[in-house]
Amino acid sequence: MHIRLHLPNGIKSSSLQITGSKSETNRVLLLQALYPGITVINVSESDDSAAMRKALAGNDAIVDIHHAGTAMRFLTAYYAIKEGKEVMLTGSTRMKERPIGVLADALRSLGADIQYLENDGYPPLKIKGKKLTENKVALAASVSSQYITALLLIAAKLENGLEITLLGEITSRPYLEMTLSLLKEVGIIVDFKDNVISVKQSANNRQPITITVESDWSSASYFYSIIALSPTGTSVTLSSYKQNSLQGDSALSEIYKSMGVVTKFNGNFITLTRVDCQLTTVNCQLNNTPDIAQTIAVTCFGLGLPCYLTGLHTLKIKETDRLEALKTELEKLGADIIVTDDSLTLKASSKINSDVAIATYNDHRMAMAFAPLAIKVPVTIKDAEVVTKSYPTFWQDLEQLGFAATTV
Repeated sequence: MHIRLHLPNGIKSSSLQITGSKSETNRVLLLQALYPGITVINVSESDDSAAMRKALAGNDAIVDIHHAGTAMRFLTAYYAIKEGKEVMLTGSTRMKERPIGVLADALRSLGADIQYLENDGYPPLKIKGKKLTENKVALAASVSSQYITALLLIAAKLENGLEITLLGEITSRPYLEMTLSLLKEVGIIVDFKDNVISVKQSANNRQPITITVESDWSSASYFYSIIALSPTGTSVTLSSYKQNSLQGDSALSEIYKSMGVVTKFNGNFITLTRVDCQLTTVNCQLNNTPDIAQTIAVTCFGLGLPCYLTGLHTLKIKETDRLEALKTELEKLGADIIVTDDSLTLKASSKINSDVAIATYNDHRMAMAFAPLAIKVPVTIKDAEVVTKSYPTFWQDLEQLGFAATTV
C-alpha cells in the first residue's frame, strides 16, 4: 500500500494519545515472564511488542519474530536460561542479516547452548535452555545497547547473578539506564560503577507491582518535525509523557528548540508549539539517541537548514542501512547530503522536489520520518503499512491533524 500525502488547509490543533514505548514495553514484558505478579499498563501496540507477547505466551518449537530486532535480542537471552526448552529462533530475511554474534558469544561464555543454523553470527539460532552458573562477562560498550540489556534482563535469574564489564565508550547509555531503572523498580539489586554493572541473584517471591509504560518519545519525534515545519503558532498536544523520562529520545525537547519548537509539560501531557526564532545550523551528537537521526535530517531539509549529525554507527545494522537509505531518498527530493559510517552532513536547500515517491526499505522510521514533508509538498510514502512495526495508528493520527492521505 502506497499513500500520497498533502496538507490542504494547515495543521488542526489536536490532542493525540501515543502508544506506549516499544523499548520499555519489551523490557517489561520479559521481566513479567520471569517474575509473575507484574502488571503492565499502556503497552505498545507495535508489531514488535506483539511478536514479543506471542513468543512469551507460546510454547512453539519454532519462534519467528519477523522484523522485531528487540525481540530477537531479548528472546535469545530468555530462551538461553529456560531449562529443558529447545527452540529455533528466526525472523525475516533482513533479520537474518542483522548480527547477533556479540550477544550469542557473551551468553556462550556464561555456559549457554546456542548454535547458528545458517551463517555464523546471525539468526536463525538453535537454543537449548539450561542453568547458567558462570557470572562474569565482558563486551565492547560500543555495541548495540540491546545486547547488554538482554543480558541484564536475565541477570538476576542466574544462579550467581551477573557482572558485566563494558569496554570503551558506551553507546545509547539512556537505554541502559532505562533497563537498570526498570530492574530496580521490580526489586532487583543493581550496581553500575566504572563501566561495571553488577546484578545480584533474585528469587521469584516478589510483591505484585504495576508498571505503567510511558508513551514512545521516538513516535513523538514525527510531531516535533510536523510542528517545526509549520507556521508560527501551530501546536499539538501529546500524551502520556514524563518530564523525567527514562527514554533517551526525550532529548527531542531540547534538540528541537533550535528548530523553533517549544515543549510545555502539563501532568502527563506535552504541548508542542512553533515559535518564531532564528534558525541556524543543527549540530547533534546522537550516540545516545540514534533512532531520531532520520527525523532530524528530514526536518532540517524541509526547513532549508544545514545539519551535521554524528554518533550514527548503529544505524548501519537496523531494519535497513538507514544512513544510505536516508541519502538515497533525500537526494530524490533535491538534497545535497554526504554520509559516512558514523555521520551525516546535509547542506542547506532552497527547493524541495514535489510528488516524489519515498521508498521505505521495510523500515518504519523511513516512512514516518519523511511524512511531515507533506506540509511543504505532496509526497508519496511507499509500502506505508510498515509503520505498524512501532506505531499502527500513525496515518490515522496524521489525518486527525489535517493531512489528506490517499491510497495510490
